[in-house]
Amino acid sequence: MVQGMSVGNLRGASTRFDKAEGNRGAMASSDGFYLEFFGLDRRPFTLLPDPGFMYWSPLHKRGYSVLQFGIMSCAPITLLTGEIGAGKTTLVQQLLSEMEQQITVGLISNAQGGRGELLQWVLHALGLPINKDATYVQLFRALQDFLVSEYAAGRRVALIFDEAQNLTVEGLEEIRMLTNINANTDELIQLVLVGQPELRDLVLDPKMRQLTQRVAASFHLERMDEASVEAYIRHRMKTAGGSGEEFTDDACALIFQQTRGVPRLVNQFCDFALMYAWTNEADKVDEDVVNQVVEDGVFFGGNSLEKEAIV
Repeated sequence: MVQGMSVGNLRGASTRFDKAEGNRGAMASSDGFYLEFFGLDRRPFTLLPDPGFMYWSPLHKRGYSVLQFGIMSCAPITLLTGEIGAGKTTLVQQLLSEMEQQITVGLISNAQGGRGELLQWVLHALGLPINKDATYVQLFRALQDFLVSEYAAGRRVALIFDEAQNLTVEGLEEIRMLTNINANTDELIQLVLVGQPELRDLVLDPKMRQLTQRVAASFHLERMDEASVEAYIRHRMKTAGGSGEEFTDDACALIFQQTRGVPRLVNQFCDFALMYAWTNEADKVDEDVVNQVVEDGVFFGGNSLEKEAIV
């Protein structure tokens, strides 16, 4: 068994992959790997969020509807949570691609810091100049003036905080205070908080009652079920130029068991499975191929699920 086998050492591996004749066992010099073999025009299972591959599972449809509702209804705060790799960032990117021109959007990822620093993140996301010597009051006034000017021009402002679970209680309270900026009955700024399940726990903390009461729309993205995983795999293969039948039903069921329905882990596993099938000269990813991936220990992402099961 080859433990932790990398792409680089597949050349010399005298394992079951080495059944090829001639130079079939050599790896492609480009990033194509198995693309030509399966008739694909791009890799179907990358780890980077790509709205072009968006698969609308029932959960993702509902999650996206909540995001849209939050923006369209001028909700002060919209909350979207989900596990690592559940597809939150992909939904945010989809939302950004469809945002109306009358809405000015600031996207803030992994914001951290104490009082004043978070406000600088906000100003930077909105493209506003920041005077390094400015006081907190001056920074706040600059934001307030900008919001009023946007409102006067008929535009709304929305701030999207991705990975918002990294914010402290003090940070959440600071951005909550931004929603106090209003013009009579109209909200001048909307907040969309996106993060891992810990974010939901933070927001529900008794100390955060004022923030919780301002959350007008919220949704938690659960993992995909077995049927959704199979549909997800077939959808991504078709989007990449394949037939969608490259994975057998049994293979999809096993992949669901190994990934427990986490989209990012499904992508990681399927990418390996296609590479193994290509190296084996198999035109299908079947149970045998899936078991080879598992036995060789290359699916490193599965370790997090094992630890989760132990906990």
